Amino acid sequence: MSPSSGIVDGPDGHTRLYWETRGRGHPVLLVHGLGLSGGAWWRTVDALAPTMRVITFDHRGIGRSKSWTYAYTTEALADDAISILDALAIDRVHLYGFSLGGMVAQQIALRHPGRVRSLVLGATHSGGRRAVSPDPDVVAFIRRRGHMPAEQAAWASVPYNYGPRSRREHVDRIAEDIERRLRSPFNERAYRAQLLAASLHNCRSRLGRITAPTLVVHGARDRMIPVANAHMTAERVPGARLKILPDAGHLYPTEEPAVDEAIGEFFAAHSPSDRRTRLARPANARLN
Repeated sequence: MSPSSGIVDGPDGHTRLYWETRGRGHPVLLVHGLGLSGGAWWRTVDALAPTMRVITFDHRGIGRSKSWTYAYTTEALADDAISILDALAIDRVHLYGFSLGGMVAQQIALRHPGRVRSLVLGATHSGGRRAVSPDPDVVAFIRRRGHMPAEQAAWASVPYNYGPRSRREHVDRIAEDIERRLRSPFNERAYRAQLLAASLHNCRSRLGRITAPTLVVHGARDRMIPVANAHMTAERVPGARLKILPDAGHLYPTEEPAVDEAIGEFFAAHSPSDRRTRLARPANARLN
């Protein structure tokens, strides 16, 4: 099934957000990470769309979304996501946030708990002084990446984004990721605004208020966001399950694609059998 797509106005009056949906079934909203458009979810969309209605979007200032201000917070990015659900007339979703998107997903679950049916937090942290930072060389790369040409930056990021096994055995998957990623223009100002939002993020003391069933997923070889953060998050979210992928780095959906099946099963376990997904055309969105 080909995706439908459109543009909605963000809640602050300075943002226009591009979204896509594909598939039918219980809705799931995917929130991606630093500098990446919704199109970077393509592997997960392919895995989930046969049984779910999958919604992706470009963060403000990224890909086909626009922003006329570059003062970002994870709270503002969370409210952007809710504006897309409002436009699509969807009350509750399964929610999957990855990396920076996982921080945004925490804010969605805390600020809008009634909108979240279940929650997956992938390769992320909850912020605060106890968050475990990456090694200094990783931090230095993240800071200089925004000044590098897009293709050079994408290949230079490989040692930081992927674990050793994938770099040895799955170069084809990595190349496929990069080819897809380069289809979306890179916005340096938005990237730096997202970096600031991530640095200011702090939900640690509030994780105990999350009421949605939660699965925390992380690669044990993650250099971008060390795996110790996953253990801390899972300990603080009531009833959270923890899934550690022993050989995976940061971009585990590429390295361990079978994890999408496990995530789909988690969503299915928290989907009431009598729910009918609302498929109304958005009232305030422009279809492409």
